[in-house]
Amino acid sequence: MRSPPRRIVAFAYHDVGVRCLKVLLAGGVDIALVVTHRDDPGENTWFGSVAALCRLEGIPCIMPEAGAPELPARIEQARPDLIFSFYYRHLLSQAVLELAPGFNMHGSLLPHYRGRAPVNWAVLHGASETGATLHEMTARPDAGPIVAQQAVPILPDDTAFEVFGKVVVAAEMVLVKALPALLAGRAPRLPNELIRGSYFGGRRPEDGRIDWSLPAQQVYNLHRAVAPPYPGAFTEVGGRRCVIEHARLAKGSLRPPAAPGLAVVDGAILGICGDGHALAIHSLLADGRRIGPAELDALLTKPG
Repeated sequence: MRSPPRRIVAFAYHDVGVRCLKVLLAGGVDIALVVTHRDDPGENTWFGSVAALCRLEGIPCIMPEAGAPELPARIEQARPDLIFSFYYRHLLSQAVLELAPGFNMHGSLLPHYRGRAPVNWAVLHGASETGATLHEMTARPDAGPIVAQQAVPILPDDTAFEVFGKVVVAAEMVLVKALPALLAGRAPRLPNELIRGSYFGGRRPEDGRIDWSLPAQQVYNLHRAVAPPYPGAFTEVGGRRCVIEHARLAKGSLRPPAAPGLAVVDGAILGICGDGHALAIHSLLADGRRIGPAELDALLTKPG
């Protein structure tokens, strides 16, 4: 006779949350409760909805405020055998972690890029690969033993949005591979050697401001790391905020060298950088509206 499915409480959000919950459902797991976030009306919500999936599947779902004092009691009432965190944006309290073994899905190859926005940081730093890591949760973020990992490549022109799509698939693969051992209580615990890794905090839209004195590769990495649907790398021209929507590294260097910043050269928009190389900007937004070379040229020559 088969034993009943183990009871799970999942803290979940974003595409990783949606796909990992679907893995649990496909595995016949009893999802007793899902804790998720309310969408931020000030955020560009381009990703899947955990709350909508729970409504579709009839899974109990709550959206408490951060640090809600009643949350541990609510989790205890669900009697979980395991607790998962799938791209949930807050650290789980020690009171919650003491209720059952907890495992988090992180969007990097730990111990590298611990902390917030791991995909964006990996692209910003010019990494050639990243991935997804399932690890045991501890009070310290992204510091617990590793259960399983899956690497994905970062190609030279990949944006963070494109890389994140790969990481979602990697997370699904990791959980499919690890779930039977987790349910059986036999999951491996591999060392998470923090001294070999790195930790980064969250990013703000203002962090996308371009310093044109930097080398072109660094500016290009910033563009790729925050390109739409993220807030975008930006500069200001003629009192308007100009966001790079699509760009590539331009071939060769400028002769003669030009001053760093946006420019119109031979009818094309360039972002000229401190090393004499440039970004070829194929789509530029000014205060949210796409503009072409002629309109940018007018902004650049605007008095004052």
